[in-house]
Amino acid sequence: MPDGHLLLVLHAHLPFVRHPEDAHFLEEQWLFEAITETYVPLLSRLERLQREGVPARVTMTWSPPLCEMLADPLLQQRYRDSVGRLLMLAEQEVHAKSGTPFAAAAVMYRDHFRYCLEMHARFQGNFLHWVRELRDAGVIEPITCGATHGFLPLMLTDNGRRAQLRIAVANYRKHFGADPKGIWLPECGYAPGVDQLLKEVGLRYFFVDTHGIYYGEPRPRFGVYAPVYCPNGVAAFGRDPESSRSVWSAQTGYPGDALYREFYRDLGYDGDYGWVKPFLHPDGVRRNLGLKYHAITGKVELHEKRPYDPAPAFLRAMEHGTDFVARRLEQAENLQRLIGRPPVIVAPYDAELFGHWWHEGTQFIESIFRACAASGGRLRPVTSSGYLAEFPIHQVVAPSASSWGDAGYSGVWLNPGNDWIYRHLHAAEERMVECARQFPNAYGLRERALDQMARELLLAQSSDWAFIMTTGTTVPYAVRRTRDHINRFTALYEQVMADRIDAAVLREIEWRDTIFQEIDYRVYC
Repeated sequence: MPDGHLLLVLHAHLPFVRHPEDAHFLEEQWLFEAITETYVPLLSRLERLQREGVPARVTMTWSPPLCEMLADPLLQQRYRDSVGRLLMLAEQEVHAKSGTPFAAAAVMYRDHFRYCLEMHARFQGNFLHWVRELRDAGVIEPITCGATHGFLPLMLTDNGRRAQLRIAVANYRKHFGADPKGIWLPECGYAPGVDQLLKEVGLRYFFVDTHGIYYGEPRPRFGVYAPVYCPNGVAAFGRDPESSRSVWSAQTGYPGDALYREFYRDLGYDGDYGWVKPFLHPDGVRRNLGLKYHAITGKVELHEKRPYDPAPAFLRAMEHGTDFVARRLEQAENLQRLIGRPPVIVAPYDAELFGHWWHEGTQFIESIFRACAASGGRLRPVTSSGYLAEFPIHQVVAPSASSWGDAGYSGVWLNPGNDWIYRHLHAAEERMVECARQFPNAYGLRERALDQMARELLLAQSSDWAFIMTTGTTVPYAVRRTRDHINRFTALYEQVMADRIDAAVLREIEWRDTIFQEIDYRVYC
């Protein structure tokens, strides 16, 4: 038996940001940056570990909106064009930075953009094919999320919550050819009764924040270091606070090391305007381009940052991965003495932290698995369902209502900065249920309108909009998205109820919001 098990959970999610009406829509860059900086380097490193025979096991969310975008031909083409432009810039930069302290970083960017285009071609534009290969190799256990990352505890009806889950399961089946075994509850938002809905749709496990287990009933005998079963048999895993602190802490977390790349200094702002202008958005405003040439350095002003050198930075990430495993081993030994069994240490993170925010983070992930292998099996990586299959007997505990985020009880998604959205979301939710019940056998134009109403409600329910309103980033876009989807929903609702559906208006809305082509509005019945 090992001293402990490491359950690494990466949550990959982005809101649905497809805008066919604009060939250069800024928010689509969220997807392109995540592919280039997180998904491609992470999948590449996991593939290398598998090829070299290093045991790597990771449970990873691929949220339905993210899957829909990765599989979308329009976004695939736009991604290729975007990386192609960056490669042109990087090739110029290699010559311009030659002989300077920034030369190594320039070469790194050029080579990586080339690799991204090679992988894009290898998988015919759809990186989910790569995920499926690694799933079949036993490296990744893909799991689902709410259909549009809707925050379940703040929805009005069980019909609304159930629809988020049923649509998510159907979409997973569409992209992965199988049923999902588990789910990442959006924002780890749990409320009593959610577990029953999970069981209804065939999901076997989910994740909650630490206090969701600790404040469960009865008190968990092993804390968060063993999963628990809800009374209906669905398993819940609780987050380990120690492993999270080593990454997330602003004071002691690994990503703050002085050698690592500085996120907030970018060629889009630093470069001569005439040099970078051809690669900026057509509006000409300076923005991040993704080529960053400075190191964190320390607590100094941005203009005092030292040049970034990739080699020692990635070496430091390897050291940090080894240190992470050493700390988890020490933690596992102490816990085993305390609870009398090898613990399972659940370490969940947003996937985009690794590579996007923390450039060297994907090296850190790779080094964790290499260090686990070097431990001789003392710390064994596991997937969620793999652990449950090997250790099927656990305590029955009813988790408590909880979320992650500030304070841990939904406050990020319901506060004076965003509370206005819920009266509109709840009214739309009630109307969707009403229409599904009133028209259970719709066909033709009415069926299309009802299906599109479901899409608009789901897109409006995305927890990303409330989160953005709280954090203060791109607030006008989040407000606009909420209002647009509610307005489109309401217009279609009024047309359906009056039996006067405008086919041209419906076609235009269908063209804009294409998510979930497989949807059936009857899930709201």
